[in-house]
Amino acid sequence: MTDSNAAVLDRYRNVAVVGAGVIGSSWTALFLAHGLKVVVNDPRADIESAVKSDLVEIAPTLKALGLPSEGLEKNLRFEADLERAVSGVDLVQENGPEKPEWKQQLWARIEKAVPAHALLLSSSSARPATEQGSQMQNASRLLVGHPFNPPHLIPLVEVVPGERTDPQAVEDAVAFYAALGKVPRVLKKEIQGFVANRLQRAIMREACYLVQEGVVTVDELDDIVTSSIGMRWAVNGPFSSFHMGGGPGGLAAFFTDGLGKNMVAAWKKVPTVEMDDVLRERIISQTAASFGKIPMEQMERTRDNRQVALLRALGNAHASGTQKQ
Repeated sequence: MTDSNAAVLDRYRNVAVVGAGVIGSSWTALFLAHGLKVVVNDPRADIESAVKSDLVEIAPTLKALGLPSEGLEKNLRFEADLERAVSGVDLVQENGPEKPEWKQQLWARIEKAVPAHALLLSSSSARPATEQGSQMQNASRLLVGHPFNPPHLIPLVEVVPGERTDPQAVEDAVAFYAALGKVPRVLKKEIQGFVANRLQRAIMREACYLVQEGVVTVDELDDIVTSSIGMRWAVNGPFSSFHMGGGPGGLAAFFTDGLGKNMVAAWKKVPTVEMDDVLRERIISQTAASFGKIPMEQMERTRDNRQVALLRALGNAHASGTQKQ
């Protein structure tokens, strides 16, 4: 960890994680691995055993990422009372239900109990900060910090300020996530679903359509994605990929040649996907017949191992390219 990252994290030494489901537990593990003190607030009666069990499962991935993975619990405590949990903290990472009224009431309560300097972050994938903070007197420190699941592993965090968010809070959030090794990207305006989920939604819609039409099965489609655009997009995003697809002329040439024109024309003819009982059962049954047989814990471990290997490979490639310049 660099001195600058350490200085940033020192500003947020005390963190409250509100809501400790899959996302909350993942954030908790990452925060603890970076030496932060974490208090977890969640109404579940078994929350302590659930989070500690999650930490055990996440530990191998933290170790593979070069982060501390043992003795994390020494900086972890649980507090069922929300006001007591957030009093004295420097940052709140909320991971509750995607219900507008619930989040609005939650932040209104937190505002009254949290120190004025605290950074207020929501992991929401759907509810904008402007909506969430509508009942707050001062929403200047509230914004969305939407991770891609699981946060302890996937680099992206979409930082989405609300209408009342102070620009300094945006800078603080970016610095905090970057110090954790994340890749924070600030959205210039609020939009439903933000960016990554909108892209994922569009791909999933087309995937379901291809299964609906009997073009492929679910496992065949997954193989096609991971053997083609999945590999491509791990290195170059859609714009830079199609820019190279245009050859020396780049995107300007791509949009004027046959492939580009055909793609743009296809946008006007988006077929309908009927997620009825027939399609739903087809997808579920095909899944059950293939990777659905694999225990979820085994799937998650395989996913994490492969993601770590990919991150290492990309990091080595980046370092090699930098050294040659």
